Amino acid sequence: MATIYDFKALDNRGNEVDFKQYEGKVLLIVNTASKCGFTPQYDGLEALYKKYKDQGLVVVGFPCDQFAHQEPGTNEEIAEFCRINHGVTFPLMAKIEVNGENAHPIYQYLKTAAKGTFGSAIKWNFTKFLISRNGLKVTRFAPTTTPASLEKDIEELL
Repeated sequence: MATIYDFKALDNRGNEVDFKQYEGKVLLIVNTASKCGFTPQYDGLEALYKKYKDQGLVVVGFPCDQFAHQEPGTNEEIAEFCRINHGVTFPLMAKIEVNGENAHPIYQYLKTAAKGTFGSAIKWNFTKFLISRNGLKVTRFAPTTTPASLEKDIEELL
């Protein structure tokens, strides 16, 4: 059975990231956008990362421009925006697609592992996937779910 650790992705600098390096960590994977009503959630995601990273939480942002063209920038522009406006230090990956035939394999896996209320497709920016340390439990949260409201779920997995 596949787990998140079987996948690789490019970071926002074009370097390959093997998700096997996150084995034993709790992962919070989020499709992000810089020009979305939910963009302020970057602050909450960074707060979670800072609070829990020493206990084993890794937040991973996957910028995506599939929803109302709300992530138009290059990987460099996105990283700079996140750093300057939201102090983001958690890993940001290269911009990807999360739906359709060009959906990144990680998102193909996540959408199968934790279907949404209305099927497997990602409905909007800032959909969140929380993954247990062993990679077997994947829980999906809606874009409207604030990062702060995930603390109890994160603490249970840590």
